[in-house]
Amino acid sequence: MKKHFAIFLFAVLTLGVAVPLASAQSASVKGVCKDEQGNLIVGGVVQWNNLDTGQKWSLPTNKKGEYFSLGLSFGKYNVTLYRNADDQKAGKEIDHLNGVPVTTDETPLDFDVKKDMEKTAQGIGLTPEQAKKQQELQEKQKKEGMTVKVLNDKLTAARTAADAGDFDTAIKTLEDANQLDPSRDLIWFKLGDYYRMSALKQTDKAEKDKRLGSAIEAYEKAIDIKKAIVNDKDPNLAANLAAYYNNLAEAYAKSNKVDDAVKTYALAAQADPAHAAQAYFNTGAVLTNAGRADEALAMFDKCIAADPTRADAYYQKGVNLTGKATIDKDNKTIPAPGTIEAFQKYLELAPTGPYAQSAKDIIAQLGSSVETSYGKKKAPKKQ
Repeated sequence: MKKHFAIFLFAVLTLGVAVPLASAQSASVKGVCKDEQGNLIVGGVVQWNNLDTGQKWSLPTNKKGEYFSLGLSFGKYNVTLYRNADDQKAGKEIDHLNGVPVTTDETPLDFDVKKDMEKTAQGIGLTPEQAKKQQELQEKQKKEGMTVKVLNDKLTAARTAADAGDFDTAIKTLEDANQLDPSRDLIWFKLGDYYRMSALKQTDKAEKDKRLGSAIEAYEKAIDIKKAIVNDKDPNLAANLAAYYNNLAEAYAKSNKVDDAVKTYALAAQADPAHAAQAYFNTGAVLTNAGRADEALAMFDKCIAADPTRADAYYQKGVNLTGKATIDKDNKTIPAPGTIEAFQKYLELAPTGPYAQSAKDIIAQLGSSVETSYGKKKAPKKQ
């Protein structure tokens, strides 16, 4: 960003006596600093770096946004403006100017970020090369804005169609969007959703499998794009990537690719550890449906460890444990350790939940009674 500063010619008249260079070349610098809103920067730092000697001066701004210093040696400087000392340490600058000459007793240099931004936007003070680059950037931004608008319109149209149950129109709309720009992960993700959701409505197995395959391909494409444009500044990165993995895993599960589903749910948990409980629960559900009770139990235990308040995890744990019940010599059902406790915990957390009656029935069938902080407890034995 170009700055305007005064340069005063300095001349040393030699009247037969040479002036020592080191003692003569000392100057002062000063200026006023304003931020992007045109407000004075109080407590800011203006750092002057001498390109010839490597010396650095960090000059604070006062309540009037002013800085001042004596004793800078002559030479060229890179000057950087920081909002405060912490930003200076972190390298977070507001503005800078390179190659500032200090060749007079006093060098004024003001920073007015708002005005400079306005001038830059208008192309004022730019070299022909800078002006060309700015024009190219503006054209690129304009084109990007138009593309984003079209894609957003298609996303909205696809969502409207899908909400009405017309998945074929939703799919066609997003395929058209990918023809326009195939680099948008969200488009591929939603396309995967609509292929997956439409597959579940198919009565023809071949068509169902085909659509699930298309869903898997779309999710994989979305994940590849998302991973390639990782941006640490995106607060939703982890959650979005985990959602992509989660839905891909579900498509694998619906395709009876249980091991692929399990591996992909693990990637979802890894991508967003803060919400890993959901991935563990989903894994447990897939393994339960596959008849792999021991593995399912391990996953529900992981889910409970990650989120002890997740009621349905206790219920599903109890369901898997019921399959481990044994029959004694009197033909009485002996529940596996922890079975009744799992159902009791579910009822404690969700006394009116969707599985509440089922949990009570199973407890009764196992010869016990409901004992939770919400239900009736056994009456104490009379002394």
